[in-house]
Amino acid sequence: MDLQALVELETRVWDALRRGDADDDTRLLAADFVGVYPSGFADRSDHAGQLENGPTVAEFMLRDARMVTLSEDEALLCYRAEFQRLVAGVPQASQSMYVSSLWSRRSGEWVNVFSQDTPAD
Repeated sequence: MDLQALVELETRVWDALRRGDADDDTRLLAADFVGVYPSGFADRSDHAGQLENGPTVAEFMLRDARMVTLSEDEALLCYRAEFQRLVAGVPQASQSMYVSSLWSRRSGEWVNVFSQDTPAD
């Protein structure tokens, strides 16, 4: 896994949020996914479940990506996300978070196992 490929995987997660595609979001997350967010803990069903009423992100940009290779089958991606949430279809003020996402190759497929968001502001 190289940095560009890892950023592309992470971008697919964000794009699923932008499109409101819960199925794609679910496919990209491990069954035992854990998210740590300012609002608390989330599992895969929580993460995908936020899309039941449609997209949650209007636009996004991933910046300053860094990768830590943990093994041949695991890599940690750290970056700054700049984005606008959608609330009832209305774009909100821009936000910025530092994100760490752990990706693991399982049964030949790369899945997101863990993610933590830290507000940048």
